[in-house]
Amino acid sequence: MKKFPLFFGIGMFLIACSTGPDASTPLSDVLQSTTGITGKREYLNTPYVTAGDRVYSVGLQNGAFADLGWHITDEMGGIWDHPIKLMDGYVLGIQTADNSYCLKEATEFTNFPVGNQHLFDLGNELLVTRSQFIPDGREGMIVEYVVTNKSGHELELSLNFTGMVDLRPTWLADSLDIIDGTDEGNFDDASQTWSVQDANNNWYTAFTTNLPESKSANANSCGYERRGNGKDFTIQSKLEVASGASIPVRYYIAGSYESKIALNQTLEELLENASELLTSKIERYQSIKSTADLTIPDKRVQEMYTWVKYNTDWLMRDVPELGRGLSAGIPDYPWWFGTDNTYALQGLLATGQHEEVKATIDLIFKLSESVNDNGRIMHEASTNGVVFNPGNLNTTPYFINLLWKYYEWTGDKDFLETTYPKVQQGLTWLASQDKDGNGYPDGAGMMEIHGLHSEMIDVVVYSQAAYAAAAKMAEQLDDDANAKIYQEKADQLKEQINSDWWVEESNSFADFRASRAETLKLIDDAIVRSDTIKKPWAVAELQNLKSKIALPKDNRVQGFVVHHNWVVNTPMELGIADPDKAAKALKTGSNYASKYGMYVTGLDRDESTDASSKWKVFSYVGAVMTLPTGVQAIGEARYGNADKSLEYLKMLSNSFSYALPGSMYEVSPDYGMICQAWNIYAIATPIIEHYFGVKPMADDQKVIIEPNFPSGWDNAKLDNIRVGDNVISIEKAGDEINVTQKLNWEIEVRD
Repeated sequence: MKKFPLFFGIGMFLIACSTGPDASTPLSDVLQSTTGITGKREYLNTPYVTAGDRVYSVGLQNGAFADLGWHITDEMGGIWDHPIKLMDGYVLGIQTADNSYCLKEATEFTNFPVGNQHLFDLGNELLVTRSQFIPDGREGMIVEYVVTNKSGHELELSLNFTGMVDLRPTWLADSLDIIDGTDEGNFDDASQTWSVQDANNNWYTAFTTNLPESKSANANSCGYERRGNGKDFTIQSKLEVASGASIPVRYYIAGSYESKIALNQTLEELLENASELLTSKIERYQSIKSTADLTIPDKRVQEMYTWVKYNTDWLMRDVPELGRGLSAGIPDYPWWFGTDNTYALQGLLATGQHEEVKATIDLIFKLSESVNDNGRIMHEASTNGVVFNPGNLNTTPYFINLLWKYYEWTGDKDFLETTYPKVQQGLTWLASQDKDGNGYPDGAGMMEIHGLHSEMIDVVVYSQAAYAAAAKMAEQLDDDANAKIYQEKADQLKEQINSDWWVEESNSFADFRASRAETLKLIDDAIVRSDTIKKPWAVAELQNLKSKIALPKDNRVQGFVVHHNWVVNTPMELGIADPDKAAKALKTGSNYASKYGMYVTGLDRDESTDASSKWKVFSYVGAVMTLPTGVQAIGEARYGNADKSLEYLKMLSNSFSYALPGSMYEVSPDYGMICQAWNIYAIATPIIEHYFGVKPMADDQKVIIEPNFPSGWDNAKLDNIRVGDNVISIEKAGDEINVTQKLNWEIEVRD
């Protein structure tokens, strides 16, 4: 794996910040001034993302574009300007006097925080470096090819840049009666620009080049075959390259789902300010790095932590008509989830992106209220504003917990006052889902296993956290009566979780609570599942459990451990398990891990240590995932086991850059989403809140530091942690802990 330095010396970086590169400087040179990671040759045919908050592009690391994705079948790749798609991709064809080349078989791919590069080694004639980036806040992207003549004589080249246009709507557009029309293109000779419009809608895309005297064509010289209704539009140009010379060639792509005026404004800005826009983005990413900036002996974990901060920024999705918020994952979940954000935004708070958290919370409330009038938080919504799932039971209570954490980190009292009535609504709705009045809501939580919709451990644990958070909110707002009621419910649930939900013979909290008859049916289904995916140990365990449950005739609702789902670790994640039970449960949980981390469903554990088996059809069966691994790491850290917690972060690091350099897949090591929002929770939360022990109390202008560092972290730093208006830094040097701050707050360091 090749890595580029952060910058080629302090002087160069300062120049870039103050004056920026000359407009003639190749964008590839500007990208090289930032951190880059080069990928593995065996993963060149897998996806990457060029990220922006308005537009993003998904292609393959070999430089090609392919029909990708299942959410909209074969359409999740290409260039998206949500809520529409602009193109299925683009390709450059090059003809010399003797050869023809199509740049879709790169020999090397390098990922940068702000863009990407592909290297095309074309034998003895040419070497081409393709670079691309998407400016912040713009509906467009810039693609640059640096063409180097390797031959011993001048080359006259014919360049054919094809935009594979497919203006189409995003997921759930049919529910809005949006009909995709034919794409109709027009080439303007004066500006050398292809402009394309959807015949039925005000959807536009356009692209042009900086090369003079170009002309148009409707053919794709590289012979791409793709599904869908798209059309190919090509810009043809000539280029003379002297022997040994390198010439940069740029193409500018813009889009709009509003008007041709907006389209042209974007295209003009890209043409005039490409270098400045790239420099501005690099500076912003340097700010992301320097906020909650980590320096530790475990350099692999440190690198993963830094890049996961970048990854999270890649997922910010801005649709001005709806709002701005963190999306879940690319390529198949590029829209907004209340559920995923209950985790991801906690990591974003700890790493200092408070404004992005606030914007996302506002958006989730807006989308939820479009379908719910009862405080229920929706699960999933498309970027056109259509809510697909009005909300699972776990989402609303854990979202309430998130709201309190936002207040702890920011001290935003106005936010708390506005939010509190919605919290009360949500708790009332949650209580209404308790069908038998035993204090446990009934319905599906995080685990999407068919038939598993009784009383779920994660729902109950997150309900306890919600009541505890609501009690603190009420206390802050002088609502003493409700503060007492909510705290009593939180205390009662904590006690019941440690009694009703503990299964002593399994040394684990229960997956669920159900009747004997319901449980036997779930066991039968689990046996079929385990047998289908060839897990004989799980079949034997389930059959033994079934024989025990079948003997007594007691049909009372009680707790059972059947699936060993990762959510059984949520009592430790939130710190509400009794210490003795936590120790046993965490040890039990460790049995359901591979070298990449925790299995989603423990019954799917492979008795080998590898979890990199390939799926033919998209499925989470057999999955090892980053979120369960992070929850286990947080649970271990909460109960003082920093070394064991770090082991799980090192498992996560085995997936870092495994397939996509600089990123971590949703399913470890190389399946599902290539970039996933909740990874920031899995990594940043144990490090910042537990190893460094940051406990923010921004409302009181106070920060408690209660560190518990892993062994070997004799020298560790966390610089520029944002807490409200303050900025603090923590440094461990041997046995000493040094804390500095911008303001004069109370800082309490506990042993």
